Amino acid sequence: MSRFAARRQIIPRALANRLAHARVRPAEPRRIVVVHHLLLGDTIMLTPLIAKLRMLYPHASIAMTVPHKIAPLYAARPYGLEALPYNPHDATSIARLLDQPAFDLAFVPGDNRYSWLALAMDARWIVAFSGDRPKYKSWPVDELIPYPNQPAAWGDMVATLWPGPEPAIYRPSDWPAPNFAAFALPSAPYCVLHVGASSPLKLWLPERWRQLADRLQASGITPVWSAGSGEEAEVLRIDPERRYASYAGQLDLPQIWGLLADATLLICPDTGIAHLGRLVGVPTVTLFGPGSSVVSGAGKFWENSQFSAVTISDFPCRDQRKLFKRNIDWVRRCGRNFGECSSPLCMKDIDVARVERAAAELILKPVL
Repeated sequence: MSRFAARRQIIPRALANRLAHARVRPAEPRRIVVVHHLLLGDTIMLTPLIAKLRMLYPHASIAMTVPHKIAPLYAARPYGLEALPYNPHDATSIARLLDQPAFDLAFVPGDNRYSWLALAMDARWIVAFSGDRPKYKSWPVDELIPYPNQPAAWGDMVATLWPGPEPAIYRPSDWPAPNFAAFALPSAPYCVLHVGASSPLKLWLPERWRQLADRLQASGITPVWSAGSGEEAEVLRIDPERRYASYAGQLDLPQIWGLLADATLLICPDTGIAHLGRLVGVPTVTLFGPGSSVVSGAGKFWENSQFSAVTISDFPCRDQRKLFKRNIDWVRRCGRNFGECSSPLCMKDIDVARVERAAAELILKPVL
């Protein structure tokens, strides 16, 4: 389904709803929805907002659109949240959303284009961050909130979309583990080395992964490889002799949860699995190259998590200030593509010793 066809489903319905109902900011919303189509890590980082809304409105119905592959993580309804599987290119998926009863309050945390979907879902008050371009994307928004002017994790920033106290700090018991199909787990103790990433600029050098795996093995912790579907070749590039077991491309997200739950440690680039590690509660070392360890770090909500960000601070070419197309003065990140940067020095400058130190300190850190 093309984007134009999706718009034909959404825009007329949105305009009709705008004309049919007065816009009223709810004092005590009974039905709330969060509307987006984000990647795994960004979706997980919406959890502080969900936790805050549940704290403020314990009896409200709270729902969130979620990409189909991510929806199984929400099957046990953490914070009482209902996941609404959504694919912007699937007419049936859109139709199911439009069949939902009206919502008193909607949040659009990422791209404001989804404010049109929120309005088409008959959301009577829509809240989003200001500054998105072009302006037509924000036309349905009733309340535009500026990004905080102080450095913060994006999850904590999203929670500021609605007034009220900060949510309680996350505990792994807050999120019931999803059910998953049985698979063979490694012998304990083991460390998951998740080597895939959303961008080739976030990949670590193969020889560094090999060296790290060998050192883990020598220390008595079995290394196992992990990567997403389609990333199996990256594992073979790192370990062509197949010296260590690989789960690359073999597990769905609930199964990866199960793999992480029994692991001694997770080491990975700045990617969605790093955020999943914080949900599960596994000690997690994350390698930040082009990404911001502030924006994508633990922040306040996950401050008790066993998490260590390994990065080179103030790297010269981590100099872009955009976040979801907004210019934010304090942001320092790099969103360049492979054509603009074919040799990411920010990842090459992370050596094995630095990662080993972070891992050792994390394993010894007491659980709060």
